Amino acid sequence: MTLPESPASNPRPFRIALCAGEASGDLLGAGLVQQLRQRFPDAEFAGIGGDQMRAAGLDAWFDASELAVMGLAEVLRHLPRLLRLRRAFRERLLQWQPDVFVGIDAPDFNLGMEKWLRERGFRTVHYVSPSVWAWREKRAEKIGRSADRVLCLFPMEPAIYARHGVDARFVGHPLADEMPLDPDRDAARERLGLDLQRPVLALLPGSRVGEIERLGPDFLSAAARLLDADATLQVVVPMANEHAHAAFRRVLAAHPDSVRLSSALRVISGQARTLMIASDVILLASGTATLEAMLAKRPMVVGYKVAPLTYSLVKGLGLLKVAHYTLPNVLAGEEVVPELMQHDCTPENLSAAVTRWLHDPAAAAALQPRFRALHEQLRRNASASAADAVAELLEARHGP
Repeated sequence: MTLPESPASNPRPFRIALCAGEASGDLLGAGLVQQLRQRFPDAEFAGIGGDQMRAAGLDAWFDASELAVMGLAEVLRHLPRLLRLRRAFRERLLQWQPDVFVGIDAPDFNLGMEKWLRERGFRTVHYVSPSVWAWREKRAEKIGRSADRVLCLFPMEPAIYARHGVDARFVGHPLADEMPLDPDRDAARERLGLDLQRPVLALLPGSRVGEIERLGPDFLSAAARLLDADATLQVVVPMANEHAHAAFRRVLAAHPDSVRLSSALRVISGQARTLMIASDVILLASGTATLEAMLAKRPMVVGYKVAPLTYSLVKGLGLLKVAHYTLPNVLAGEEVVPELMQHDCTPENLSAAVTRWLHDPAAAAALQPRFRALHEQLRRNASASAADAVAELLEARHGP
């Protein structure tokens, strides 16, 4: 077993290793490095990260993009390269002897790395809990064997870990820190060049190609029905990147009402958050975007579909442990926004749910204080809170 050297024999500055595997993790990592540097100005930071973490002061041995592999077929194709990267990363870490290792999200890679390091005497932190509140709570126990401490973005998560004897801290969600408590809808509309008087529907069928292909046809059919009912409706679709935009164009071209929809819809690059704030109602895919919609304080309708076989397995084996899928509903503890999943995700149901929000401004207004209270609960200065939790571990190990 290789143990980190003690400060008595090695009075060097703290060495903090980090590993982030995608853009969201890179952003979290950058905030954490900045806050840790304030506490430990002489500390050294190294590991795997992207442009944001490099700018914050990380010595990136490997780029975060090397871990950004999604889907079983992709993982299998890249497996030899990923195994080589893991081996090289382990060797660098053993040589460097960090005082703590922080794995940021990317659980498939980081949890294994954390467990391997912990077995060799290193302190480990996992930042961003996997969704133990939704899937197989016993997984919390397994995560506890990898990480000395888990940093959670949501308030309901630490209690789950506590049931399994795992040290977990709620640090807040960075999106809640970034987004204003009282967003300005008119200013957002002006930024996007939207008519201030006409209603706006934000249409977000997902950011991944598979999501757009599954949900796009139903979302477009729902939009067509809504436009039939109100020709003044401004329907705007933000696309995260060119891959998503190309997939959406294919889905739109194949739609039976493609000619009319093509002239009625406005597709924009990025700016999803500004569009959410500008909207009257948001029709979107389940996922992190629903949290952003909640922080924008806008009524929403959430739809989602997975492959039929996947759905049958999840339902048949009882893998999903929650009554609600959508983050605003999970955080509220009840259904405050409609969530239409699998067989319920039809153009008829989606358009009817959007219409109810458009026609009932009192119900839409009643969401505002509820969403604001949830926003305040999540707003904890996440980067600073996460840095405090990491600093505690460092100081407990090495003394003041």
